[in-house]
This record gives sequence, C-alpha cells and structure tokens, in this order.
Amino acid sequence: MDIQDFKKEYIVGTELGIDATFGKVLTVIDFGNVNYWFDEDRQDSDNKALQENEKFRINLEGLYDFTSLFSDHIRFYYGHDSQKKESLAFISAARHIFGKRVYTKPMQKVRHHLSADEIESNKRATFTDNEGVYIHLPKCNFDVEISVDLIRLMDRYDTVALFSGDADFVSLIRYLKKNGKKVILFKAGFITTDLKEVSDKIINAQNIKKHIAQVVKQKPGVKPGLANR
Repeated sequence: MDIQDFKKEYIVGTELGIDATFGKVLTVIDFGNVNYWFDEDRQDSDNKALQENEKFRINLEGLYDFTSLFSDHIRFYYGHDSQKKESLAFISAARHIFGKRVYTKPMQKVRHHLSADEIESNKRATFTDNEGVYIHLPKCNFDVEISVDLIRLMDRYDTVALFSGDADFVSLIRYLKKNGKKVILFKAGFITTDLKEVSDKIINAQNIKKHIAQVVKQKPGVKPGLANR
C-alpha cells in the first residue's frame, strides 16, 4: 500500500466514515459558502492560538487533494468580479487546480447599510443614501445552477457530497433522496433542522480544517475575520 492509498483509507474510512455503501460520489463545492468557514477561527486544528496578524484561508490545492480522496467527480462553483484583477486571477487559479469543472458568473453588488459598530470596523469603501451609510457586498448565488446540474447528472452518481450549509438546498436534497441518492453534507456552524434531517451524513468543517485550510499573514491594519469581506 503506497502513501496515497494509506491516506485514502485512513482519511476517508476512519476520519470521515465514508465507506463503499456510498458508491460513486459527486462532490459539489459552493465556494461562496466555503470561503468564509474559518474566518472567525482564532485557533488551529491543534488548538494553538493564531497570532494577531494571522488568519485562515482555504487552500485550493488542499481542498482539491482532500475531495479527490473520496470523489469520482468534483464541481466547483464561485462568482467573479470582472472589474477586479485579483478576482479573475482567483478563478484562473481554481481552473488550474480543478480543471474544466469550475463554474462561474459575474457577482452582483448588494447594498448593505452599516450600523454604528460596523462603521467603526469597516474597511470597505462607503457610500451614503437616504437610509445612511452603506457598502457594496459581493453576492453570487449558484443554487439554481447546482440544482439543475445535480438533477441532470443523476444517473452518474450514487451520493452527493455537498460543501455548503445553505438551507435553500433542502428541497433539492429531498428530491434526490426520493430518487435513491445519498447526501453527505460538509458544513460549518449552525444549520437548520430540516437540513440535518435530510442528510445521510454530516461532517463538521472543523474536523477537516487541517486538510483544506492554511494560516496566512494578514495585511497591516486588517482585523481578524475581515480580510475576505
């Protein structure tokens, strides 16, 4: 047994509890959700405290290597801002790692009015209207695209591994379950009772942080949890 086979057997079988009964696994990464999983974390996987200028960032190569251990097919969904070079560079990097299975579309910018506390800690450009001070938050929802793809590809998999805690997927999961599919949910933080009930297996993001995240230095003046906002 080589090191890759050992990793697959230990991580997939022992750590995750994904066995042969799950059959062919199609993994869906809703990166707009995954991207913020560890933003508020101040300890690493060994409970060691981060430095003030450190934060977690999803490691795309680590995410690909991890999901490849149990996936027969991986699909990566994330929006882009065509006016920002770093956004386009990120999509290019994702395509280099995940190949042709990266699906993107332009992000929309949604007004978010700031409270007094938010104004004090805000690092984004601000604007003003009749309701007060606001910022533009990028938003890009792939619920429809993911739902269509999972229904369209139903004859190619036995189990969906869904990287998202979005409650909007409950109806989709119920439909898949009625058609004999299993669902493994990778999630961070709180999820609704409905989402818990329709999932065959739930894996907490904290249990896979060591595989998919890395500690990076923040830019000077950026408070923890704000670097990706």
